Amino acid sequence: MATVYSVLQINTYIKNMFKNDYLLRNVQIKGELSNVKYHSSGHIYFTLKDDGSALNGVMFRQAQMNGLNFTMENGQSVVVTGNVDVYERDGRYQIYAREIAMDGMGNLYEAYERLKQKLYEEGLFEFDIKKEIPKYPRKVGIVTARTGAAIQDILNIAKRRNPYVQLYLYPARVQGEGAAETIVHGIEVLDKMGMDTIIIGRGGGSIEDLWPFNEEIVARAIYRAQTPIISGTGHEIDNTIADYAADLRAPTPSAACELAIPDVMSAVNRLKQYEKRIKQCMNQRLIQSVQRLRVLSAELDSAAPKVRLENQKMYLDSQQDRLIQAVKHKLGSRRHQYEILLTRLNGLSPTAKLVGGYGYIEGEKRKPICSVKEIKGEEEFSVTLWDGTIFGVATGIEEKVETSDVRKE
Repeated sequence: MATVYSVLQINTYIKNMFKNDYLLRNVQIKGELSNVKYHSSGHIYFTLKDDGSALNGVMFRQAQMNGLNFTMENGQSVVVTGNVDVYERDGRYQIYAREIAMDGMGNLYEAYERLKQKLYEEGLFEFDIKKEIPKYPRKVGIVTARTGAAIQDILNIAKRRNPYVQLYLYPARVQGEGAAETIVHGIEVLDKMGMDTIIIGRGGGSIEDLWPFNEEIVARAIYRAQTPIISGTGHEIDNTIADYAADLRAPTPSAACELAIPDVMSAVNRLKQYEKRIKQCMNQRLIQSVQRLRVLSAELDSAAPKVRLENQKMYLDSQQDRLIQAVKHKLGSRRHQYEILLTRLNGLSPTAKLVGGYGYIEGEKRKPICSVKEIKGEEEFSVTLWDGTIFGVATGIEEKVETSDVRKE
């Protein structure tokens, strides 16, 4: 009777066949990438294909640290080194990549590593020899292609950050045969012109496109230059020999421009904001000071001797008016009392009674005569009237007879 196997048993058997095949345990496969996917787990899934077939592949996160030095993208031609094995759960086989390199880059990469190690041992990359980048340059030299995105980005960023900086472009070839020599010449020319800073670089590309910046003559030209040099070559993940030799490395040409040219316009705008705030504060303080000055001035005016003197004068005038009114009132009251007393006095005055035919009689010795008995015959006397005095002699005296006495008789 024939033996019946499970799916797992068959897949396990095939997996063991793959493991026992020496060729599949360490194989290099050349093909074009497609369906590249960077998973959240850190693994990279892809398909390797050519004109006749396709093969699934995966590169685990741990393998990427030493086996991958570029960003995988669809359409790239690569050489994958790893082992082909069966994924038992799905019953499909795939290549488990240990290393992935761009096709044709093997020799260039080895040359790159040899030159980097050589220049490192010579001290061209030492941090202590790096020149400081000026904070506020007036002249900035640029070594790059006359046309292309790199120079346009640099010009736009420089205009936005500081339109007063003078830019000097040396149009160099940045790709292909003879490019390294033009880059070296550009560095030397701008260095002699007394630039404050020099930017070298170009946009991204393959390792072949960036290779002029990996040439030894470019690194040594950077080392010899007296002017600080910023290298901004390729994309952020690209590293060239020029980047190591430069005084400062930027991930892109645009970033190199930002490092070379300070954002003066932002500083100017900040200063304008500060100026506005200072003016507002000064105006507010001025208004408060003016108000305070007015209050103090009013207090000073009220406390000034002149004002106090005027106030005292006004008070004195007021008191004088009151005194005059009081005196007038008192005088009127006294005058009225005087008139009353004068009237009463006149009523009691002997001379006042002389009016109307009455007189005042005095004897020889100026003695008032109040009775006929007080005067004798032939005695001199005087009669005082209201308008004068009459002198005379008594020639006879007649006494008045009382009525009561007549009745008695």
